[in-house]
Amino acid sequence: MKKFLIIDDHVVVRSGIKVLLSEIYKPAEVDEASNGETALEKIKDNKYDLVTLDVQMPDTDSLGLMEYLKVKYPSLSVLVFSVSPENIYASRFLKAGAKGFINKNAPLDEIKKAIDLVLHNEKYLSDAITHQDPATAKEENLFNTLSVREFEIVSLLLSGQTISKIAANLHLGVSTIGTHKARIFDKLKVTNLLELKELANVYNI
Repeated sequence: MKKFLIIDDHVVVRSGIKVLLSEIYKPAEVDEASNGETALEKIKDNKYDLVTLDVQMPDTDSLGLMEYLKVKYPSLSVLVFSVSPENIYASRFLKAGAKGFINKNAPLDEIKKAIDLVLHNEKYLSDAITHQDPATAKEENLFNTLSVREFEIVSLLLSGQTISKIAANLHLGVSTIGTHKARIFDKLKVTNLLELKELANVYNI
Protein backbone atom coordinates (compact mmCIF):
# COMPACT_ATOMS: atom_id res chain seq x y z
CA MET A 1 0.00 0.00 0.00
CA LYS A 2 1.30 3.41 -0.99
CA LYS A 3 1.60 6.11 1.65
CA PHE A 4 1.40 9.81 0.84
CA LEU A 5 1.72 13.16 2.64
CA ILE A 6 0.09 16.34 1.31
CA ILE A 7 1.63 19.59 2.60
CA ASP A 8 -0.69 22.49 1.73
CA ASP A 9 -2.42 25.19 3.76
CA HIS A 10 -5.65 25.01 1.72
CA VAL A 11 -8.01 22.29 2.93
CA VAL A 12 -9.84 22.17 -0.43
CA VAL A 13 -6.58 21.53 -2.27
CA ARG A 14 -5.57 18.83 0.20
CA SER A 15 -8.97 17.17 -0.16
CA GLY A 16 -8.72 17.22 -3.95
CA ILE A 17 -5.24 15.69 -4.02
CA LYS A 18 -6.28 13.12 -1.43
CA VAL A 19 -9.21 11.97 -3.56
CA LEU A 20 -6.98 11.80 -6.64
CA LEU A 21 -4.29 9.74 -4.91
CA SER A 22 -6.84 7.45 -3.28
CA GLU A 23 -8.45 6.73 -6.65
CA ILE A 24 -5.23 6.13 -8.58
CA TYR A 25 -3.38 4.08 -5.99
CA LYS A 26 -5.93 1.83 -4.32
CA PRO A 27 -5.43 1.05 -1.54
CA ALA A 28 -3.56 4.15 -0.35
CA GLU A 29 -3.00 5.95 2.92
CA VAL A 30 -2.95 9.74 2.63
CA ASP A 31 -1.90 12.06 5.46
CA GLU A 32 -2.25 15.84 5.48
CA ALA A 33 -0.27 18.76 6.90
CA SER A 34 -1.19 22.44 6.72
CA ASN A 35 2.29 23.75 7.57
CA GLY A 36 5.94 22.79 7.78
CA GLU A 37 5.96 22.05 11.49
CA THR A 38 3.12 19.54 11.24
CA ALA A 39 4.70 18.03 8.14
CA LEU A 40 8.01 17.41 9.90
CA GLU A 41 6.25 15.69 12.80
CA LYS A 42 4.48 13.34 10.40
CA ILE A 43 7.59 12.68 8.30
CA LYS A 44 9.54 11.84 11.46
CA ASP A 45 6.98 9.21 12.46
CA ASN A 46 6.10 7.76 9.04
CA LYS A 47 7.71 6.43 5.88
CA TYR A 48 6.11 8.08 2.85
CA ASP A 49 6.34 6.97 -0.76
CA LEU A 50 5.58 10.51 -1.98
CA VAL A 51 5.18 13.98 -0.49
CA THR A 52 3.50 16.89 -2.29
CA LEU A 53 4.62 20.35 -1.20
CA ASP A 54 3.09 23.78 -1.81
CA VAL A 55 5.37 26.81 -2.31
CA GLN A 56 3.53 29.61 -0.51
CA MET A 57 2.24 28.74 2.95
CA PRO A 58 1.83 31.00 6.02
CA ASP A 59 4.50 30.53 8.70
CA THR A 60 6.32 28.01 6.51
CA ASP A 61 9.62 28.40 4.68
CA SER A 62 8.89 25.88 1.93
CA LEU A 63 12.26 26.18 0.25
CA GLY A 64 14.07 25.82 3.55
CA LEU A 65 11.85 22.83 4.37
CA MET A 66 12.77 21.23 1.05
CA GLU A 67 16.47 21.75 1.73
CA TYR A 68 16.10 20.22 5.19
CA LEU A 69 14.22 17.19 3.86
CA LYS A 70 16.93 16.62 1.26
CA VAL A 71 19.58 16.48 3.96
CA LYS A 72 17.62 14.66 6.67
CA TYR A 73 15.57 12.33 4.42
CA PRO A 74 17.52 12.04 1.14
CA SER A 75 15.45 9.12 -0.14
CA LEU A 76 12.13 10.96 0.28
CA SER A 77 10.42 11.74 -3.04
CA VAL A 78 8.94 15.25 -3.07
CA LEU A 79 6.73 16.74 -5.81
CA VAL A 80 6.18 20.49 -5.58
CA PHE A 81 2.53 21.24 -6.40
CA SER A 82 1.85 24.95 -6.60
CA VAL A 83 0.27 27.87 -8.47
CA SER A 84 3.60 29.74 -8.28
CA PRO A 85 5.32 30.33 -11.66
CA GLU A 86 7.37 27.33 -12.79
CA ASN A 87 9.89 29.45 -14.66
CA ILE A 88 10.78 31.21 -11.41
CA TYR A 89 10.47 28.53 -8.74
CA ALA A 90 11.01 25.15 -10.41
CA SER A 91 14.79 25.29 -10.76
CA ARG A 92 15.21 26.48 -7.17
CA PHE A 93 13.16 23.67 -5.66
CA LEU A 94 14.77 21.06 -7.91
CA LYS A 95 18.16 22.32 -6.82
CA ALA A 96 16.99 22.06 -3.21
CA GLY A 97 16.10 18.40 -3.72
CA ALA A 98 12.57 18.14 -5.14
CA LYS A 99 11.96 15.43 -7.74
CA GLY A 100 9.46 17.50 -9.70
CA PHE A 101 7.46 20.71 -9.96
CA ILE A 102 3.96 20.97 -11.41
CA ASN A 103 1.42 23.77 -11.49
CA LYS A 104 -1.94 23.22 -9.80
CA ASN A 105 -3.62 24.43 -12.99
CA ALA A 106 -2.05 21.66 -15.08
CA PRO A 107 -4.38 19.15 -16.82
CA LEU A 108 -5.36 16.14 -14.71
CA ASP A 109 -3.48 13.73 -16.98
CA GLU A 110 -0.31 15.78 -16.57
CA ILE A 111 -0.69 15.83 -12.79
CA LYS A 112 -1.12 12.05 -12.79
CA LYS A 113 1.99 11.73 -14.96
CA ALA A 114 4.03 13.90 -12.58
CA ILE A 115 2.89 11.94 -9.54
CA ASP A 116 3.65 8.60 -11.17
CA LEU A 117 7.14 9.63 -12.31
CA VAL A 118 8.16 11.03 -8.93
CA LEU A 119 6.62 8.07 -7.15
CA HIS A 120 8.95 5.85 -9.17
CA ASN A 121 11.95 8.00 -8.23
CA GLU A 122 12.12 9.77 -11.59
CA LYS A 123 12.18 13.52 -12.18
CA TYR A 124 9.28 15.47 -13.65
CA LEU A 125 9.39 18.82 -15.46
CA SER A 126 6.74 20.32 -17.70
CA ASP A 127 7.53 20.75 -21.39
CA ALA A 128 7.77 24.51 -20.90
CA ILE A 129 10.57 24.15 -18.35
CA THR A 130 12.30 21.32 -20.18
CA HIS A 131 12.60 23.39 -23.35
CA GLN A 132 13.57 26.60 -21.61
CA ASP A 133 17.00 27.93 -22.53
CA PRO A 134 18.78 28.49 -19.18
CA ALA A 135 21.22 31.01 -20.66
CA THR A 136 18.42 33.10 -22.15
CA ALA A 137 16.31 32.88 -19.02
CA LYS A 138 19.19 34.09 -16.88
CA GLU A 139 19.87 37.00 -19.20
CA GLU A 140 16.25 38.11 -19.32
CA ASN A 141 15.28 37.59 -15.69
CA LEU A 142 17.30 39.32 -12.99
CA PHE A 143 15.64 37.17 -10.34
CA ASN A 144 17.62 34.22 -11.70
CA THR A 145 20.81 35.92 -10.48
CA LEU A 146 19.68 35.50 -6.86
CA SER A 147 20.83 32.68 -4.63
CA VAL A 148 18.28 30.29 -3.14
CA ARG A 149 18.37 32.15 0.19
CA GLU A 150 18.09 35.56 -1.50
CA PHE A 151 15.11 34.47 -3.55
CA GLU A 152 13.50 33.11 -0.42
CA ILE A 153 13.88 36.50 1.27
CA VAL A 154 12.48 38.25 -1.81
CA SER A 155 9.39 36.05 -1.62
CA LEU A 156 8.90 36.95 2.03
CA LEU A 157 9.39 40.66 1.36
CA LEU A 158 6.82 40.50 -1.43
CA SER A 159 4.37 38.77 0.91
CA GLY A 160 4.52 41.83 3.17
CA GLN A 161 6.77 40.53 5.92
CA THR A 162 9.07 42.94 7.76
CA ILE A 163 12.81 42.44 8.18
CA SER A 164 12.33 41.42 11.82
CA LYS A 165 9.57 38.94 10.91
CA ILE A 166 11.71 37.39 8.17
CA ALA A 167 14.63 37.12 10.58
CA ALA A 168 12.44 35.31 13.10
CA ASN A 169 10.99 32.94 10.49
CA LEU A 170 14.39 32.03 9.06
CA HIS A 171 16.12 31.96 12.45
CA LEU A 172 18.65 34.58 11.34
CA GLY A 173 19.74 37.90 12.79
CA VAL A 174 18.00 41.12 11.73
CA SER A 175 21.33 42.52 10.55
CA THR A 176 21.92 39.41 8.42
CA ILE A 177 18.56 39.83 6.70
CA GLY A 178 19.32 43.53 6.22
CA THR A 179 22.59 42.63 4.50
CA HIS A 180 20.79 40.13 2.27
CA LYS A 181 18.18 42.74 1.40
CA ALA A 182 20.84 45.27 0.39
CA ARG A 183 22.57 42.68 -1.81
CA ILE A 184 19.25 41.66 -3.36
CA PHE A 185 18.33 45.24 -4.21
CA ASP A 186 21.76 45.72 -5.78
CA LYS A 187 21.43 42.59 -7.94
CA LEU A 188 17.91 43.49 -9.04
CA LYS A 189 18.83 47.13 -9.59
CA VAL A 190 16.00 48.43 -7.39
CA THR A 191 16.17 50.95 -4.56
CA ASN A 192 12.98 50.31 -2.57
CA LEU A 193 10.19 47.82 -1.96
CA LEU A 194 7.84 49.51 -4.44
CA GLU A 195 10.36 49.04 -7.26
CA LEU A 196 10.87 45.45 -6.15
CA LYS A 197 7.13 44.79 -6.38
CA GLU A 198 6.96 46.42 -9.82
CA LEU A 199 9.84 44.29 -11.07
CA ALA A 200 8.25 41.17 -9.58
CA ASN A 201 5.03 41.94 -11.43
CA VAL A 202 6.93 42.06 -14.71
CA TYR A 203 8.04 38.47 -14.18
CA ASN A 204 4.75 37.35 -12.63
CA ILE A 205 6.33 36.54 -9.27
